[in-house]
Amino acid sequence: MRQPIQVAIYCVRPINNDWEYLILKRIPAGGGFWQAVTGGVEDNEEYYQSAVRELREETGFTPDKIEPVDYSYTFPVDPQMRKLYDQPVETITEIVFLARIKPGIDPTLDPIEHNDWKWCDFDEAVRTVYWPGNKESLSACRRHLRRDDHCSP
Repeated sequence: MRQPIQVAIYCVRPINNDWEYLILKRIPAGGGFWQAVTGGVEDNEEYYQSAVRELREETGFTPDKIEPVDYSYTFPVDPQMRKLYDQPVETITEIVFLARIKPGIDPTLDPIEHNDWKWCDFDEAVRTVYWPGNKESLSACRRHLRRDDHCSP
C-alpha cells in the first residue's frame, strides 16, 4: 500500500542567464492537467530516493543535481483514491525537490501517466500548472535557485 507522502520534482535547465522549468501534462484519465514530476514514496524508501526514481520513471532523466527545496505542502485526497491506502487518509504531504538538467535534453515520457511536456519560463510555468500547491512550489524553487550561490546558469 502507498504512504500518504509524495514527492514533486521540478526540473530546471539554464537558458539565457535564467532557468526554464519542465512541466508535464497528465493523460485525460489522470485529470489532463499540467504539473511537475510527482509520485508516491514507496515503503522503506527515503524521499531523495523516491525523487530520483520518479524522475527516471517519468522522464528518463538522470539529473546533474537533485536537491530538496525545503518546501512541502498538503492537499486533500480525492475520495476515489483513498482505497490505495491501508489506513484512513484525508490529506497527502508533498515534498518538493529541484532537479538540474543539462541544456538540450528533453524527456522521454511514460505514456501511462503523461502525454505532453514543455519547457517554459517561470511565469508561463506558474500560469500553466493547475494546482495551487504546484504554483507555490514553483515559487519556492525559484527562491531556492536565487539563494543558491552555485546555481548560476
